[in-house]
Amino acid sequence: MELHPLNRAFRWCMPPGPYRRITVQQARAYDEHGYFLLENAFDAATVDAIRAEIDPWEQKTTDFLRTRAGGRLFIADAEAITFTVHLVARSSYLRDLCRGPLFQDLGHDLIGPDVRLYWDQAVYKKPEPERIFPWHQDNGYNFVLPQQYLTCWIALTDATLENGCPWVVPGVHRHGTLNHWLTDAGWQCLRDPDGATPIPAKAGSIVVFSSLTPHRTGPNRTAEVRKAYIVQLAPEGAVAFSRAPEGGEPTGTPQTAPERQFQILLHGDAAEH
Repeated sequence: MELHPLNRAFRWCMPPGPYRRITVQQARAYDEHGYFLLENAFDAATVDAIRAEIDPWEQKTTDFLRTRAGGRLFIADAEAITFTVHLVARSSYLRDLCRGPLFQDLGHDLIGPDVRLYWDQAVYKKPEPERIFPWHQDNGYNFVLPQQYLTCWIALTDATLENGCPWVVPGVHRHGTLNHWLTDAGWQCLRDPDGATPIPAKAGSIVVFSSLTPHRTGPNRTAEVRKAYIVQLAPEGAVAFSRAPEGGEPTGTPQTAPERQFQILLHGDAAEH
């Protein structure tokens, strides 16, 4: 493993508790392995409501991609995998969901007392047997300081080995951000790592993992679309650094866009809006 050039003097840390939402066992799993599965986080009616909010926007994303050469834009592909971003800026329902009690508690338990929404996106993996999304860390796409933030991968349909559930590599998160290289399918940091672990998740469950946990998803060998909604939380004061030109210095941007990176926790309490 080679470290990212901006990964200097990284030290993993874990809030000590007491915890509002997670168990001591889940906290230990996150600390030691970089992930855990939060089962049945949302009931079926809520999952249906989330899908109902996302599906029309995802269709717009698919329609737009079909206007591009080959139906692709960067790693998105109209017929294979779509990324519909910043949904909280379009849906009051999702905005309220992301700043609600569940994510307040997860932010408190796994980040600290002052937390902002960093990113949200839907990822729909279409039936296409051969496509694998490569091993990467979320902090390998946009390098954020502090490097350690939180990804909540919400299954909106059952995520299985057959349709492309997440896989993780436990323990690597403690090294900080790894160096990534660009492939046709996206940024990649590892090849065929030891200890890779699949995490099947029922609809309504959340795969909770660190921004530093290497993960990938497998191909969708079924006839149905595998749907997920990703919510990422970062500590107050997070700054994202763009990829610098060769020999240049990266530019840092505070992650405080008001329409989509709103504060959800202030001094451990719900932030006012």
